[in-house]
Amino acid sequence: MSKRSINGTDFTAMVLAGAERLSRHAEHVNSLNVFPVPDGDTGTNMNLTMTAGVAELKNNGTGGVGSRAGVLSKGLLMGARGNSGVILSQLFRGFSRSVAAYDELNTVQFAAALQNGVDTAYKAVVKPVEGTILTVAKEAAKHAVFYARRTTDITELMTEVLGKAKEALASTPELLPVLKQVGVVDSGGQGLVYIYEGFLEQLTGKVQPYIPAQEAASRVLSPARPVEAPAAAVNHPAHHASAQAQLDTEDIEFLYDMEFFINRKLGAGPGSNFDEDQFRKALSVNGDSIIVIADDEVIKVHVHSKEPGEVLNLALRYGEITQIHILNMREQHRDLLTAGMDAAPMPELFAEIPAEPVRENDPAELPAHEIAPYGFIAVASGQGITDIFKSLGVDVVLSGGQTMNPSTEDFVKAIHSISAQHIFVLPNNSNIVLAAQQARDLLEGERSVTVIPSKSIPQGIAAAFAFQEEESAESNSDNMIRAVQHVKTGQVTYAVRDTVFDDLEITAGHYIGITDSKIVSTEEGLLETSQALLAKMLAGGDEIVTILVGEEATPEITGLLSAWIHDTYPDVEVEVHNGGQPIYYYLFSVES
Repeated sequence: MSKRSINGTDFTAMVLAGAERLSRHAEHVNSLNVFPVPDGDTGTNMNLTMTAGVAELKNNGTGGVGSRAGVLSKGLLMGARGNSGVILSQLFRGFSRSVAAYDELNTVQFAAALQNGVDTAYKAVVKPVEGTILTVAKEAAKHAVFYARRTTDITELMTEVLGKAKEALASTPELLPVLKQVGVVDSGGQGLVYIYEGFLEQLTGKVQPYIPAQEAASRVLSPARPVEAPAAAVNHPAHHASAQAQLDTEDIEFLYDMEFFINRKLGAGPGSNFDEDQFRKALSVNGDSIIVIADDEVIKVHVHSKEPGEVLNLALRYGEITQIHILNMREQHRDLLTAGMDAAPMPELFAEIPAEPVRENDPAELPAHEIAPYGFIAVASGQGITDIFKSLGVDVVLSGGQTMNPSTEDFVKAIHSISAQHIFVLPNNSNIVLAAQQARDLLEGERSVTVIPSKSIPQGIAAAFAFQEEESAESNSDNMIRAVQHVKTGQVTYAVRDTVFDDLEITAGHYIGITDSKIVSTEEGLLETSQALLAKMLAGGDEIVTILVGEEATPEITGLLSAWIHDTYPDVEVEVHNGGQPIYYYLFSVES
């Protein structure tokens, strides 16, 4: 379909199609992620970024292309996550600035906007690396500028842009050794290709087939004709799903992935003169993957750092810090490799985790005006588990765990909502401990907070049980940490594909038992898997087993399991509670 220009409605439709195609393939993009660190979240970050932009565009996007592109850019900037998400936001930021004065775009204007987006993105990154999303965007834009002089058809131009982007993506392993080592293309570049595919789908009305990037380089680009692919080529290469497993966790030098905004009008340093170059240099002393985007009101910062505290102290000189997100990328990488209870699941290995709101069970009203000696915050997923924590005196339960991680800002808000002299926080997941600790540090001198490093729900429950209100904060902290250290955690879920993990052959549809972040049992039956897992956990002669029953477990199997424990281990005390947790049929707590 020949099209000489696109208007605001066309632009919105293209963006929505690009975002939708990226969303469908986000897990594939995750599976390719090995640069800058093998944390497996590029697809998620790009998808969250595009989702934020699309939401802004749907709510406030009116008028011509220029107006709508500006709205999209604002949404992308505020919602940008991770390196790839921030770079994506900058590609569209530059695009929007180039088209600000236009209601419609012809081929030359569209190509120039793509090029301006690339220029903006390269300026935002302190040390641009070739073989990444930057390279794919650059080569596609360069070809667009060249080809726009030879056609007046936007659809034909977009076909060429997509073809060149795929060709550039296929070449990324030759530019970035780590990609070649693992045998994948760049994840961010693949995400951008998916967005461009959505653009072309909207213009042509034809769904773009999946083409392995390695094949794209051998295709001959032809004017006005989409790149073709074999109809059968719909499945992603299987080895991509374990790309992160081929790299060492300890090779991640700058382990804290940080993102935040600095509001220049608020805080201790509002109005301070901001020297962007000096700020970047200061960040680079103990960091890399630095992206700084500044205007008169806010500064968007992304950095991988060894010293997160120093980064935040530096930022505080220029204003108030908001929307703080910090991840330990070594922990994230370990989680991808171990798939434990307190770990993010390996791509396509475990069942999909249902989306949940960030906050759950917020107090309907603030606590009484009298300040209590102690307050509690816990992180949990599942109504039964939430009820257990509430019954143990927890004031605020944040919804989270596994990949649903409350942010530092969530903890700060929860702490402020509790009127207590001293507050204990139970993260109940290793991926969440750092965010809780960062909230504690940000409120130092304002609120008294102790983070108990619980890394599972059973550990958090044990810690809450160990609390004694008549004891001092220090004594309670010591008692709770000791309680955490005496708990073994196990969990039972199921596999959704065949794989091999630590020499254990796992079959799709079979159940798997996990303890200490390792899969230790797998059987076709839920009962047999649970029995094998508990047999390993009870080998040390422990005395108490607590079973938290998930939302998909049946009373029949639960009864048989409880009876088996009584018969096999007559000296062991068994407690069964409804946890209501998703994904895991059972969570086991074993204590001596």
